[in-house]
Amino acid sequence: MQLAELAQAGRAPSLPLTLQLEGESLQLERLLRVLPGQRYVGLAQWRGRAVLAKLLVGGKAERHFQRELAGARLLAERGLTTPALLAEGHVAGQGGWLLFDFLDGAESLWDAWRAVEREPLLSDGQQAVLGEALGAIGQLHSQGLWQADLHLDNLLRQGGRLYLIDGGGIQAETPGQPLSRHRVLENLGVFFAQLPAELTPFTEELLVHYLLANAEHALPLEALLAEVAKVRQWRLRDYLKKIGRDCSLFAARINAFGLRVVRRERQAELTPVLDAPDDAIASGHLLKDGGTATVALLQAEGQALVLKRYNIKGWLHWLTRFWRPSRAWHSWVEGNRLELLGIATPRPLAVLERRWCGLRGRAYLLTEHCAGESLSARFAAHVDGTPPEAELQGLDRLFAALIRERISHGDFKGSNLFWVDGQWSLIDLDAMHQHGSQAAFARAFARDRARFLRNWPAESALHRLLDQRLPRL
Repeated sequence: MQLAELAQAGRAPSLPLTLQLEGESLQLERLLRVLPGQRYVGLAQWRGRAVLAKLLVGGKAERHFQRELAGARLLAERGLTTPALLAEGHVAGQGGWLLFDFLDGAESLWDAWRAVEREPLLSDGQQAVLGEALGAIGQLHSQGLWQADLHLDNLLRQGGRLYLIDGGGIQAETPGQPLSRHRVLENLGVFFAQLPAELTPFTEELLVHYLLANAEHALPLEALLAEVAKVRQWRLRDYLKKIGRDCSLFAARINAFGLRVVRRERQAELTPVLDAPDDAIASGHLLKDGGTATVALLQAEGQALVLKRYNIKGWLHWLTRFWRPSRAWHSWVEGNRLELLGIATPRPLAVLERRWCGLRGRAYLLTEHCAGESLSARFAAHVDGTPPEAELQGLDRLFAALIRERISHGDFKGSNLFWVDGQWSLIDLDAMHQHGSQAAFARAFARDRARFLRNWPAESALHRLLDQRLPRL
């Protein structure tokens, strides 16, 4: 196969495949990242050795190739630890390629972070991962470079060394001279914005790891936190745009007769459920069969899932629903919002809407199953006493997060919170809302707080304890 043919191979070309690059064979064995018709990155065999191949095709191939090549060379020229560039080339009208030394057994710092993210805030394990990342960023900045696409997946750890990868995102101010303070603050804002917001109070402490590698500038904490807040808002807006369109994260099919969006990495296994959702509900274990919603527990590929169908009770009910986004879509948006913000909720997997000439009917939401125990059940034995401190602290963290993000739930009853993996997870997001103004949020939060406390008799010891403990606005 020639590079020009690869541009027509779509998202999942048949592997292994052999490419001819200026008379030499490259056998692509496994794809790691795909941007259909533009970029294919994967493990390949070349001259009898394993390489990481970046194959750039399509109309923008030459521009992307030059950017990748320039970034890889900048990293190497400034003496930064990066995989060796073994070969590169470009053929006009076909595309370009860059072949790097493959770091066998390397672990990204993102994977390392996921192993420690549930530990207590700024545990030794968390500090080790973040400190390693900030040290590498400091070294990069000390050489006048920055990574525009800065995230933990672009830092690979192998054999006690940390490698900077992805030359396409490397940019330079003045190579060899420390980066300006303005650029440093911008780039660190991108990094810290991707960390859990609960770590914000520890930003100054974490910054020490960066300053040990690059102490060129005094970095005002207030200015850095302003950058972090700005990037967080942008990331949320950008992500919420992606959840309704076809992209690398989601497979979407939207037209006048239906909407169907599913997480791309789960598309193959979930297709049978999505093709016949009513059959899946009928064969599943019914959890709720109300007038406006039917909920069933399913098994797919050995995993427990929950499928919720939002019913239309009749034509009068339909008249109130057909013209606006369905409750399934609203829950899909809010579930993805919570996931990005680091607030626990069962992961939303897919959403369906039945439509006729654009007019909405039944809708469905598919999520992971929340396997924990509800707040009502866990606190039932403590109505006249005190629940475990870990679970009370979990409520403290949950309410703090909702206040920080100005999010109201809208139906804060005990059956909508579940204790899972040491934290409270929220379900039933039909009425959830992120407020634009503090005044509107304060009113909604007061209603949430009052509804939450009504889970227990007003004269009970538990009600009094929580009323004293929960924040007020």
